[in-house]
Amino acid sequence: MLEVKRRHRAGRIWGSIIAVLVLAAIVTGIIWLYNNNGPTVPAKTGGLSKAPTKVVQPVSIYSNMLFMGNTFWGRYMNDWSMASPLKTAYPFSQLNEFHRDQYNAWITGLECPSKAGVTMTSAEMDTLLQFNCSPDYLPEAAKWFTAFTLANNHTDNQGIDGFNETKANLEKNGIQYFGHYDPRALDDLCDVISVPVTVTNDDQSTSKGKLPIAMCGYHGVFRIPLPDAVAVMEPYSKLMPVIAMPHMGVEYQPAPDQLKTDFYRSLIDGGADVVLGDHPHWIQNTESYKGHLIVYSMGNFMFDQQDTAEVVRSAAIQVVIKTNNDDKAMVKKWLALGEKCEAYHDTCLVEAQREGLTKLNISFQFGVVGTNDSNKITKPATAEQLTGILQRLQWSSTMSKLQAPYSKL
Repeated sequence: MLEVKRRHRAGRIWGSIIAVLVLAAIVTGIIWLYNNNGPTVPAKTGGLSKAPTKVVQPVSIYSNMLFMGNTFWGRYMNDWSMASPLKTAYPFSQLNEFHRDQYNAWITGLECPSKAGVTMTSAEMDTLLQFNCSPDYLPEAAKWFTAFTLANNHTDNQGIDGFNETKANLEKNGIQYFGHYDPRALDDLCDVISVPVTVTNDDQSTSKGKLPIAMCGYHGVFRIPLPDAVAVMEPYSKLMPVIAMPHMGVEYQPAPDQLKTDFYRSLIDGGADVVLGDHPHWIQNTESYKGHLIVYSMGNFMFDQQDTAEVVRSAAIQVVIKTNNDDKAMVKKWLALGEKCEAYHDTCLVEAQREGLTKLNISFQFGVVGTNDSNKITKPATAEQLTGILQRLQWSSTMSKLQAPYSKL
């Protein structure tokens, strides 16, 4: 009997020990769960709550753009390229000397359709003045150019099908475009281009963005565009910068005739901030009209014409835009819209109107970069060429007559 009592006493002791251990485990588990899943409390540093992360806001926008004259890699340029080990990279092989990384965007006039399967020889193109620039070059071109104007007298050289194929090929390679070979195609004259920009934020950091800018191409070689074509710019000009790139005038002349002068001035009257012309294959003078810059011809940027000093030099126009003292919220809205404007015939103008966006306070500054495509390749102009380029442009005189918000770099 005594032995039975001892066993019962020992069982009660071990039972108590087990119960205590189970209770300790439960309490430990509750504490662990609370520490890992319980209410979140602000982290503390030195006894103070950690401040929430500040949302960076855009303050201002800057874009350094370079606009060039006639660009072309067909006919004899194609022959030189195929004879080079660089092949389709050949026409662009010295463009790095212009320091592309210093610019946000490059815009030029593509003076040819870009249709696959065209078998015309260079001699045939020369005789018939019917051009084509193979789309095989477009992946290389896309490394340099942001947008092309198609408003000239050669983008229809392979017919309407060739023109439409050109646009499709540009889209496939991520190159934006605007303008039409027919100035009566009013819906195709202007398009909102999504221009890369540098954004300064309120913490002094910088970032990349895109700003909507209207660019309008006018082909006037065979007919002067009518007032309704000029009026296309007006709704754009109420909301955003407008850059007009007309293509017209008498070739191989140092100055425009009166028809050209009158039309280019009408583009300023119609809402353009600046007019940058080409077609004559020579550089022509500039002027300040109502305080705005007009460049009557930039000359050949990339072309196979090589026979005179006039046709191998050109003036690329540097255009720097900056916003000034704009509302942060409005700057942010324009940048958000800019992300949607890369498609051709996008709805960016309509969206800007619908959202009630207001025009940013933008200043323009202009400079000249001399170019030279002698010896069958485009590169920077020599010092002597640049002196002659500035003289032909009458650059100093024009810059002195510009009015705010337009000025010399």
